[in-house]
Amino acid sequence: MTQIFDEDGKVVPVTVIEAGPCPVLCVRTVDRDGYSAVQLGFRDKPRRLASRSVRGQVASLDGRRAKARAEAGVVAVAKAGCEPQRFVRELRGTYDGVEVGQVLTVGLFEGVEYVDVTGTTKGRGTSGVMKRHGFKGQRATHGVKKVHRHAGGTSMNTSPARVFKGKKMAGRYGSERSTMRNIRLVRIDTAGNLLLVRGAVPGPNGSFVVVRQTNKLRKVGGAAPASKKKGGGK
Repeated sequence: MTQIFDEDGKVVPVTVIEAGPCPVLCVRTVDRDGYSAVQLGFRDKPRRLASRSVRGQVASLDGRRAKARAEAGVVAVAKAGCEPQRFVRELRGTYDGVEVGQVLTVGLFEGVEYVDVTGTTKGRGTSGVMKRHGFKGQRATHGVKKVHRHAGGTSMNTSPARVFKGKKMAGRYGSERSTMRNIRLVRIDTAGNLLLVRGAVPGPNGSFVVVRQTNKLRKVGGAAPASKKKGGGK
C-alpha cells in the first residue's frame, strides 16, 4: 500500500496491483465444455519447474496421444503458445471477442469506476477470541484471576446442555477466500500494467488476487417507496 494525491490535493490510500499482461489460455464453450468461461494466466513460470501436463496446456508437445488423435480426425484444441503460468484462474461468463493466445492488459479497465478484488487473507494460525472475533475480554479486577483474555461461558444450562453450532470461539484465523466489493479504481498505469485501488485488499504483499468489474448496483437518490395501509384501516 501507498498513498497518492488527487486533483484536489487530498491524500488517497491506495493498493498497487500488477494486473497484466494476462494471456488467454483457454476459452470454454457450452457446446464443448457445457459452460462458458475464459481461463487467464499471470506471471511466467520457468519450464524446468513445470510438469509436462502443465506445459501441454499452453503449447502442443506432439506426443503419441496427440498424433493418434490427429490421425483419427480429432480437431486439436487451440493452444496459447506461451510460457507456463504461475497463477491460473477461470472466470465464468460469456466474453465476446476473446481468443486463445490473446494477451489482456489493464487497458480493459478504462472507464471502469469500481472493481471487486478476490484473494486469500493472511493466515494468522490459531488465535484467541479477542483477536479472532474482537471480544473485549473479562474484567481486570473483581475476582477475575489470570483469565482476562478468555472467552468466558460458552454453554447453556441443563437444557439443552450443549454448545450451539457456530459459537464464536478460539480457532484458526485467516487463510480464507475473501472478496472486497465495490472498491474505487483510482488510477490506471498502462505502461506498467498497474491498478491503483482505494483502500486495502485481501492477502499479504506479493500474493495473487483476481480483479474484475463489480456487479454491485449503486442506488443514489430516488423517491421513497409508498406506504401501504393495513387491511381494514381507515
